[in-house]
Amino acid sequence: MTHLPALIEDHDLAGALEWLETQPPYAIADELARMDAVKSVISFRLLDKDRALEVFEELDPVDQQQILQGLRDQAFRELVEHMDPDDRARMLKEAPAKVAQRVLAGLSAHERQMTAALLGYPEGSVGRYMTPETVALQQDLTVAQALETVRRRGARAETIYTLPVVDAGRRLTGIVELRELVLSEPETMVAALVVTEPPKARATERAEDAARLMRETNVLDLPVVDSEDRLVGLLTSDDAFEVIEAADTEDVARQAGAEPLERHYMSASVFQLSRTRVMWLMLLLVAAILTVMVTRAFEGELESVTQLALFIPLLIGAGGNAGAQAATAAVRALAVGEVRVSDLLKVIWRECRTGLLLGSMLAVVGLLVGSLFVGWDVAAVIALTLIVICAWASTVGGTMPLLAKRLRIDPAVVSAPMVTTLVDATGLVIYFSIAKVILGI
Repeated sequence: MTHLPALIEDHDLAGALEWLETQPPYAIADELARMDAVKSVISFRLLDKDRALEVFEELDPVDQQQILQGLRDQAFRELVEHMDPDDRARMLKEAPAKVAQRVLAGLSAHERQMTAALLGYPEGSVGRYMTPETVALQQDLTVAQALETVRRRGARAETIYTLPVVDAGRRLTGIVELRELVLSEPETMVAALVVTEPPKARATERAEDAARLMRETNVLDLPVVDSEDRLVGLLTSDDAFEVIEAADTEDVARQAGAEPLERHYMSASVFQLSRTRVMWLMLLLVAAILTVMVTRAFEGELESVTQLALFIPLLIGAGGNAGAQAATAAVRALAVGEVRVSDLLKVIWRECRTGLLLGSMLAVVGLLVGSLFVGWDVAAVIALTLIVICAWASTVGGTMPLLAKRLRIDPAVVSAPMVTTLVDATGLVIYFSIAKVILGI
């Protein structure tokens, strides 16, 4: 089947229209994200108004900006007016000033007010991701009255599956699921169906923490309140998935020693790809100078026992890999809440013992391999070094993310490449120190 970019390239608009009519919105959005600005705008203009909005909301903010910059005023206003306020706020967060001004100027007073309110919350907070368009119920209603409220106001809400219940001051008292209302008798009071003390989040809390709370508690929507427990919105499951996906993408990138790519990989230029990686590579290159300095400091030992040089790659490779494994496990455990900063001493003790066990297993292999190529004395140095390096590397790799968290630094910044580079340098010190003691050099 011919894909959309090829149809646009061949000026086959009839074929492009047919393709667009047969594909779901998410598939169209993926193709638009792969295309350059001109082709994506041409393709987007072929969509009818309702379908265009569905596709637009599937796009990432950077791709949404690209589309908006190519639309005329009328199409522009219609599109941004019908976006969900939370999606619109996230798009404006990264938009150039001219685009942001154009978007806000094209909104009705009501939509502009909701968007401005969301933009007033801290970046990365739940307030930026929640939907303020909710159907809140009073607990003194009957089920019949509650369902009538949902019918009357539900069309303007982003979701009606979770219905917050509030008091006269709009303070959250609980939630009720639409399913419970539909299955209950009309005369039943809403108060009898309310789940009191539901999971909730403050609007200023980190969106990632709220999204992971939703996953842990298995709720579809999470009520969001202000500092006085007044309802301000709901964090919906689709937005929570996006938050977790973005956080995991960022962690994976930084653990690999790179900055996260803000747009679709296939539409990014070579320069953009390089820019996300070069700073980390420069930093790691500077850090690797430590390894060179350590090697130079022990030149005398290497000249005395040249066989020691043969096993440097093996030892620093084993230590680096052990440290990277521990760092990756610690970052992941922090992200999903399995480990807290207060567990630092427990993690140190656990990773040290893990490293000792791993090192002991590797030492057996190192002793056998070393004895085949060098004498038993050098093989003993290799075996003992493996034990110490693995214990040290696992401890460093497991604890550095926790220390970073305590210092309010993203644990993923203390990535596996950074831990590996540090362990390489300190591992050589361990190696040559053990060699000096055992070999007497």
